[in-house]
Amino acid sequence: MRDIVYTRTSGWIPQVVREDGELKLTLGAGADANHEPRTFSFPIGAAHLVVIQQDLARHLLLWSAVLPLCEAAGTRGGLDQNAAVALLDPILLAEPADVDALFRRIPWETGRLVSHGADIGLLERGQVCAAMRAATETPDGKRAATYQVTRRRAARGVVLGPLDTAILKYTGQYLHGATVPGRIPGAVDPALLPEVMRVVGVAEQACAGLRIGRDPRRGKRATDKRDWERMETRVEAAVRRAHPGLAEDAVRTLSSLMCSEAAARSRNTPVEDEEEDTGQGAARKTALTFTDDKGAEQKWRQDGPRTAVAEFWEFVGDRSARDNEVFTIEDEEMGEGIQVHFYADSVARITTLRKGSGGAEPQYRVEYGLVDGMSGYRKLVSTFVRGGCAALDPYGPWMSDVAEFERARRRRRDAR
Repeated sequence: MRDIVYTRTSGWIPQVVREDGELKLTLGAGADANHEPRTFSFPIGAAHLVVIQQDLARHLLLWSAVLPLCEAAGTRGGLDQNAAVALLDPILLAEPADVDALFRRIPWETGRLVSHGADIGLLERGQVCAAMRAATETPDGKRAATYQVTRRRAARGVVLGPLDTAILKYTGQYLHGATVPGRIPGAVDPALLPEVMRVVGVAEQACAGLRIGRDPRRGKRATDKRDWERMETRVEAAVRRAHPGLAEDAVRTLSSLMCSEAAARSRNTPVEDEEEDTGQGAARKTALTFTDDKGAEQKWRQDGPRTAVAEFWEFVGDRSARDNEVFTIEDEEMGEGIQVHFYADSVARITTLRKGSGGAEPQYRVEYGLVDGMSGYRKLVSTFVRGGCAALDPYGPWMSDVAEFERARRRRRDAR
């Protein structure tokens, strides 16, 4: 039988219950293996209950000191009851100086106290009792998050100025750097917003004309990592030149904003609109066959609703995987095709020299070329679709000797 003896209005602050005639402090902390919250409890005395009821600061200090014990219990372990009980008298019944001395020796959860209004300066000087004089029952999670992120930055040696802070707030990455950046002008002090927008303008100008294309090798919505890195480098260099006093966190959040927006535009652009303009004129291919290394096959005809290039890259995006990195485009009528090898940054162009007849095997000319990233693959595929194997000549050198090609591939790999 369990009855609630005392609870505060804030639901997470530990409450006192009576269980089988015994007073216990109970609190929720941590999670089990299924990510469900865990509940811990340990016995207290009548004198402890009185202090908990009358002194919010001592109640919160006890909570802060017990939380590390709950964390140590992990997902399945039990609370160290003896360690928890040993905290009761020194925190709830001792003189303030003794409480301060205790907190200099034990682990405790600082953020919890900060969220409930503790004076940060006094906390950091070890005066925990004085720091809790202004404590409130209602927590301020944003205050605690700000404190924690400031400490993490300080540990990295980062000190933000007012403009740095404003830029991070503008992108929504002041508290949560792992989030996708956005544009939140309302989060910035109006007095600083014009200066923030001038810095943003530098970033926008730096990446004008650049784009981040899609990379079907990694899925239908994946974007080209090399394009991302190129834009990131350009933006960061321009911002550093124009504003050399900005912290690295502020510089990086702007490059992340520009790249994220460019990637989002790419994902929302129809594949047809992404095609490379190779200058070869209208497509002359009337029918093509796409295959992969797993035996899948797809036909394309000129009278269909979509271009061959769009159809091929969608085929790749649907089927590309670690164990499926070779795709072929074949023009059976013309007796030619190309085979892309994503695992090797290479392509083969294949031309039929003699068709098989009378029991004789067909004869092919196979030539290998190196490919420079996803943009290189896009250019080669578009060029083949528009002009066939002959149109690929400028994108060589093309090597018929496999050993020669492997040497060239190793030389390029070693040069990187």
